[in-house]
Amino acid sequence: MNFFRFIKESFKIVIRGNKWYYLWLGFLLTLIIWGGLGYVAQLKEGLIVTNMRDHISWAFYIGNFTFLVGVAAAAIMLVIPAYIYHWKPIKEVVIFGELLAVSAVIMCILFVIVDVGNPLRLWHMLPFIGNLNVPSSLLGWDFLVLNAYFLLNIGIVTYLLYRLFGKKEYNKSILYPLILFSIPMAISIHTVTAFLYNGLVGRPYWNTALLAPKFLASAFCSGPAVLLILFLILKKTTNFQIRDEAIWKIAELMAYAMFINLFFFFSEVFKEVYSDSEHLVHLKYLFKGIGENRDIVIYGWVSVIISIIAFFLFLIPKTRKNIVTLTIGALLIYFGVYIEKGIALLIPGFTPDVLGQVYVYRPSLTEIRVSVAIFSLGFLIFTLLTKVAVAIIFEGFSIERLKKKKVNA
Repeated sequence: MNFFRFIKESFKIVIRGNKWYYLWLGFLLTLIIWGGLGYVAQLKEGLIVTNMRDHISWAFYIGNFTFLVGVAAAAIMLVIPAYIYHWKPIKEVVIFGELLAVSAVIMCILFVIVDVGNPLRLWHMLPFIGNLNVPSSLLGWDFLVLNAYFLLNIGIVTYLLYRLFGKKEYNKSILYPLILFSIPMAISIHTVTAFLYNGLVGRPYWNTALLAPKFLASAFCSGPAVLLILFLILKKTTNFQIRDEAIWKIAELMAYAMFINLFFFFSEVFKEVYSDSEHLVHLKYLFKGIGENRDIVIYGWVSVIISIIAFFLFLIPKTRKNIVTLTIGALLIYFGVYIEKGIALLIPGFTPDVLGQVYVYRPSLTEIRVSVAIFSLGFLIFTLLTKVAVAIIFEGFSIERLKKKKVNA
């Protein structure tokens, strides 16, 4: 009965707020409707309303999917120091990493749904109804690990909040094994995603053994960047409490991850440039262009430059501990990794194609609208979950408080 009370009171929390809260929810709902109508048009007309073609069959949707898998995996950045090394300042906020993972995985699944065209095709991947083709299909493995990671994180979050709501200590014998298991699961979801690219032998731009570790390194930058911005906003607008040491430690860990990410990138650049094989053409298309086709050159350079700037902002203690430069660095990392996992990864991998042809891809308005709707839905879910977490963890909302309130009334 207490669990149902927990669900009921959580619902009451999310429907209460000030005018800014309602304006934010209204803004997100407006974007969801606007983008949802774009998806309705895509369902009617098919994927022809996108700019994906045989030349480039993975594009804006899969780029967002790849980026968000990394964001989902980044919860491990808080879990390891909090529960493995018992670093208390991060224990206070680790649950928000889990909430981010839940929201990000939901967005990942939605991007896969809109990318396959007719969503009814997904029944082929349902266990016992369709055929996952596991272990031969990497897509089947990706389906399994994403859903398993989602269930694991939603279970951890629900259990922690429920115990806090009841003013009870969590059972370590239940929680710790789940948290420990979440670490290899976080690594596996992004590793399998990288293997999806690695497995395409005809795409030499992705045929590198460094792709999976590079995916993980960039993920450990982008996910915490979202959390840092969230923490700074919550400190200004709610009773959210977080020690400066926790924020600085997260930023320091992000600096190390970004160094590894940049090291892997320059290692790949050296290999391609020094060997000077025909495969260098894909890298040239990203940073120099082919002939007059230079549409994505600006994105390639911007991604590298802002990532380097962000690395130094987080590496130097003085700028890492300054609220302004910390915010700038988090934003630069977010957009740097977003470009790296999207345009800079997918488009050069398909261009030129196996016949040497160059198809200039730009996302259509439909693709942008659908993506906006999915991101807005993810932000909405994250907002509602965060509101419940803040109320229970930092505002003392609990079943005992409700009982006392009832008695006093």
